[in-house]
Parts: sequence; structure tokens; C-alpha cells
Amino acid sequence: MRDNPVYLSAGAAAGTDAGDDVPPPGPDVVIDLHRVTVMRSGNALLDDLTWRVTAAERWVVLGPNGAGKTTLLNLAAARLHPTTGVVHVLGERVGRVDLSELRTRIGLTTALLAERIPADERVRDVVLTAAWSVVGRWREQYDELDEARANALLGQLGVAALADRRYGTLSEGERKRVQIARALMTDPELLLLDEPAAGLDLGGREDLVARLAELAHDADSPALVLVTHHVEEIPPGFTHALLLREGGIVAQGPITETITGEHLSKTFGVPLVVDRVGDRFTARAA
Repeated sequence: MRDNPVYLSAGAAAGTDAGDDVPPPGPDVVIDLHRVTVMRSGNALLDDLTWRVTAAERWVVLGPNGAGKTTLLNLAAARLHPTTGVVHVLGERVGRVDLSELRTRIGLTTALLAERIPADERVRDVVLTAAWSVVGRWREQYDELDEARANALLGQLGVAALADRRYGTLSEGERKRVQIARALMTDPELLLLDEPAAGLDLGGREDLVARLAELAHDADSPALVLVTHHVEEIPPGFTHALLLREGGIVAQGPITETITGEHLSKTFGVPLVVDRVGDRFTARAA
């Protein structure tokens, strides 16, 4: 059961025709945004933004509330069309591809998706139903390979013992790990994580950071993009950073060159000092 093909509407198409001369990205590029602007009610949520992610890279996106992080993630997830500019995801140009097919190649965790998961759903089924792109198991049939993959992912995220529990009985940290297992169920080529550590206590955050670090260091993992407000939540193994403020880019590039006191001060609008210990960052007022 899949949605009907979704293509760019005639109204949105007018915003991207100007990009007909933009060549498609190379085969190793998973996200390519070229001079993208997103307008809503006369306001620019993103303004003339250009950004490229390759398959081997692990990106963190930081910025204050209203910076455009969620809008950017929705573009990368092929769930939003730009007003102007060109978006390629996994080699496909958004607006000229069956979006329902493209989205099966992308793993995504968001607060909105998490809210749709039934509280009485078995944890194993929360992960398993991603194979059919549904939330809440009904009459779908799954084969042994699907069952085995769901169990393996729960084990990889450290929640295998919870497979027969009801989702609503889990702690917030356990739910976050189950959501990531679900996002990995379809063996995606791109994994997008929207503030996965939000709401976690210190122990839960550190456990999740360690799990994400394992993913980041695994050469077989998909390209990763992690959205957060806090540099303390950046897992080791992440290679690049993009800093946003008011819909524009403050800085982007290799993580050690981008996560600096100067750049973060401009991003958050307050003087900040950044410290680095090993592969972890902390920030404090200057």
C-alpha cells in the first residue's frame, strides 16, 4: 500500500523553472540545494541557500528557534517544495519525481511522526510497520526477513529487550531509540534526525549520543543529517556542520572549522566560548 505518485504542483513549478540550467549533482551527492528560497506569508523561512551533502558525510545543523532548521530538513526529506531554487535528493530533482517512491529511500525522525505512534503499539511493530510506510499495524503481512531486520535494529539501538512492550510504557530515551530503529528499517540511503535528544535527561542524552556515534563511524551507515540546538549533542564521528540564523547560512564546512566561538556567537546572537575535549563540544557564555 503506497500513496499515489506525488509530483510538483503547477503553482510550485513556477518557482523552480529558473533552475532548468542547473546540472544534476554527481552520483555521490545525496542532498543538493541550489539557491533555495522558501517563502510563507511574505516571510523567507530560507533565503537563497546553497548546501550539498555527500554520501560519506555526517552533518549537524544548528541554529536558534526560527532559523529554518525544520524547513531545511523538510526539503531534504522531499516533503516540501522550494519557492525558488532547485532541490536534488538522492539524485532526483524534487518536482520531477514520484515523491512517494523517493521518500521510501529516506529515513526520518521528527516529533510530529513520533506523536502519531499509538501508545498501545508493540515496540517491534513500531519498527516493523516502517516497511509499509504506515504507523500502527493493521492487516499487513511481513516476512521473516522483515521480522529479523526489525529485531536486529532494536538490538543495535540497545532496546531488544523491549520488543514486546507497549510503546506508551517506554521512557523518553527508549522511545527515541525505537524511533531511530524505525527510521532505519527500510535500509535508507539518507537518515534525517530532527532533534533526537530533545527532552532527554543527561544519562539518556549520553546514551543516545553514543549510539549515534556508532552509526556515524559505521561505513555502511547512510548519510546522516542531525538537527539540534546544542553543541553538546553532537556525536563523535560527525564530519560537517551547517549554522543557520533567520533563514540564512552563517557558516558551513568541516566541523572543527565551523563549530567555533565566533561562528556560534553570530548564530545565536550572544557572545559564546566553545571548548572541545576529544570529539565532543561544549559552549558557554563568554
